[in-house]
Amino acid sequence: MIGSQILFEDNHLLVVNKLSGQIVQGDKTGDKPLSDLLKDYLKERDQKPGNVFMGVVHRIDRPVSGVVIFAKTSKALARMNELFKTREMQKTYWAVVKVKPPKMEGKLVHYLIKNERQNKSYASEQEKKGSLRSELDYKLIASSDNYFLLEINPITGRHHQIRAQLASLGCIIKGDLKYGFARSNPDGSIHLHARKLSFMHPVKNEPMTIVAPVPNENLWKGFEV
Repeated sequence: MIGSQILFEDNHLLVVNKLSGQIVQGDKTGDKPLSDLLKDYLKERDQKPGNVFMGVVHRIDRPVSGVVIFAKTSKALARMNELFKTREMQKTYWAVVKVKPPKMEGKLVHYLIKNERQNKSYASEQEKKGSLRSELDYKLIASSDNYFLLEINPITGRHHQIRAQLASLGCIIKGDLKYGFARSNPDGSIHLHARKLSFMHPVKNEPMTIVAPVPNENLWKGFEV
């Protein structure tokens, strides 16, 4: 069982809606990653006798849900990697925060420094040694009695970029203890969802937009309506 919903599949790509808590690629925890779960799934479903190729195109953090693309061929993997490298992949995230941002929409520019030991990034408004320039656009698109829904378009792709940059704005993502939210979510998730990816298909050269439904949770579902 892969758990995650398959959003799109052809001979070249497999796109899934990752569940919070799943890891995309193997790490030091030793937990079975989504890439291996998908290999097992395809091997069984398609009765493949040999190894199944499953290339990891990109990753999202373990407590984050949403759309993740895998490549089923080495050619597709190389071309998808190039799309990410040249920033020809349009990424849209949804984030639920407790504090309303100062503006309805805006651009955040910070310099992020990653602390490997803490597995955390720190945002600074000034460039520092070892820092990476990080940019995102945000827009307030909905609100409830207690929370606000932001749509985020990251321009760069840095470690924990959205989490660190929103926290520096005072808009900590719901459930994100690492970046200062008061309490965790019961399931260990954070309210950050990779909502949409738009890109050119690596082989067919056709424009594609894939949208991932939000997690089956009351606050998320209230915002998706």
